[in-house]
Amino acid sequence: MKIALIGYGKMGRMIEEIAVSRGHEIVSIIDIDNQDEFNSPAFASADVAIEFTTPWTAYDNYLKAWRAGVKVVSGSTGWMKEHGDDVKQACEAGKTLFWASNFSVGVAIFSAVNAYLAKIMNNFEQYDVNIVETHHVHKLDAPSGTAITLAEQIVENLDRKQRWGLHETNEGVLRIDDIRRKEVPGIHSITYDSPEDMITITHDAHSRRGFALGAVLAAEYTVEHSGLLTMSDLFKF
Repeated sequence: MKIALIGYGKMGRMIEEIAVSRGHEIVSIIDIDNQDEFNSPAFASADVAIEFTTPWTAYDNYLKAWRAGVKVVSGSTGWMKEHGDDVKQACEAGKTLFWASNFSVGVAIFSAVNAYLAKIMNNFEQYDVNIVETHHVHKLDAPSGTAITLAEQIVENLDRKQRWGLHETNEGVLRIDDIRRKEVPGIHSITYDSPEDMITITHDAHSRRGFALGAVLAAEYTVEHSGLLTMSDLFKF
């Protein structure tokens, strides 16, 4: 498989290492200082582009890749509120984007557990629920995309929560708190608390390597599939 990398920070370099170890070829690397590479024959030769950039550049990167006829795998977050409908329409029209707020295999499992637990807890109104996410100090968005995904699962399955809110304490709002500390790769905890007891589930990433491996697995899947794809498609949860 021929892969183009969009974004060449720590994650991009780790993806490169894992992709090469799995027998894939990196044919193009695009970063902030060589944006003209989007128009190169090398980029157009890629089977898929793996994109990890910023909330402000991700959507434009998708458009540039699609114009070159290249499918996209992306872990960038923070763009969906403004461009979610645009991406959905583009994929319905024939473009391909595999998007995940978190590519960790463990987080995919954690997400499935979260949705199931929320369905159970819908019958036990004595439990209130909140989410706490902790990340490294370099993270640009808050709450994390993963926390938003988890929160939306809970809101979908828990009748007593109508929406989520960052640091909000209003009734009917699922509270998310964000912590930025040192070089923490990512910790997400969901707590159900009642006067009698407390139930907490947590995913604690030891490194970013799990995210990078998941992105490469997603790229391998995307080569053979089309449309708007997610981790649920990859793991059939």
